[in-house]
Amino acid sequence: MIDFHCHLDLYRYPSLAVEDADKAGIHVLFVTTLPKAWPEAQKMIVGCPNIRVALGLHPEIAHERESELSLFEKYGNQTKYFGEIGLDGSPQLRNFQDVQARVFHTVLRLAAEMGGKILSIHSRRATEQVLDSLASHSDFGVPVLHWFSGSQRQLRRAIEQGCWFSCGPAMLRSAKGKAIAKMIPRERMLTETDGPFAFVESRPLQPADSWSAVESLSNIWDVDLQESVSILLHNLKDLTAKVQLHAPAANVRSEKIFG
Repeated sequence: MIDFHCHLDLYRYPSLAVEDADKAGIHVLFVTTLPKAWPEAQKMIVGCPNIRVALGLHPEIAHERESELSLFEKYGNQTKYFGEIGLDGSPQLRNFQDVQARVFHTVLRLAAEMGGKILSIHSRRATEQVLDSLASHSDFGVPVLHWFSGSQRQLRRAIEQGCWFSCGPAMLRSAKGKAIAKMIPRERMLTETDGPFAFVESRPLQPADSWSAVESLSNIWDVDLQESVSILLHNLKDLTAKVQLHAPAANVRSEKIFG
C-alpha cells in the first residue's frame, strides 16, 4: 500500500523502520525535515525499490535552518519529491512567519526552476497562507497537502487550485477528518501515516498502518477494500507520472515501481 508522508529517519530505530516498510512492500515517501539529512536518508534506502526520499525543510525549524536552503540546489535534481515543506501558523512560531514564508517561496521557486516537483506540504494553522503562496507561483509541480486541517471553504479552494491530499489513520479517526476526506476528489487522494509523529493508541504509526487509512476510505467511499486499493495505486501512478526528473541518468534512481 501507500504511505505518502513518513519520517523514517526519526523513528527510535530508523533502520528497522526502513526494513519493515520494505518487507511489507509499502510504497513510502520518506520525507525529511532538513536538507542536511538528505545524503544519509538516501543511504538508508539502498536496495528498497518502493521507497523514495523527499528533500525537505520543515517550517517548524525553518528559522534555525534557513542557511541549508543552498542544499536544495545541490540535491534537488536527484529527486522529484520535495517535502516536508510548507508553513505553520502555530502560536509558538508566530515570530518566525516571515522566515517561513521566505523559505517556502524559495523552495517553490527552485522547484519551478528544476522543471517541477511533487511537493508534500505542511499547512497547520496556515492553510490560507499556503494556498496564497502556491497561487503566487507557477510551474512548481504538484502540491500534495499532508494532513489537511483547514476549513471546508479552504478545502474547496485547494481543490480548485489543483491540490492533491494525503490522509492518514490519525486524521481519519475524527469526524472533521472524515468530512474532509469525503469532500476530496477520489482521484486526488493518497494515504499516509506521518509516523512516528502520529500514533495509534500508545505507539507511533508505522508505514504498514496505512492500511487502516485504506479501510477508513473504503467506508467513506462506500466501496470494497480492493476497489479502494486500486483507486489509490492508480492515483500514485498518475501523480508520479506528472513530474519528470531533469538530471543526468547516472544521478537518478529508477522510478519503475514508484511512478
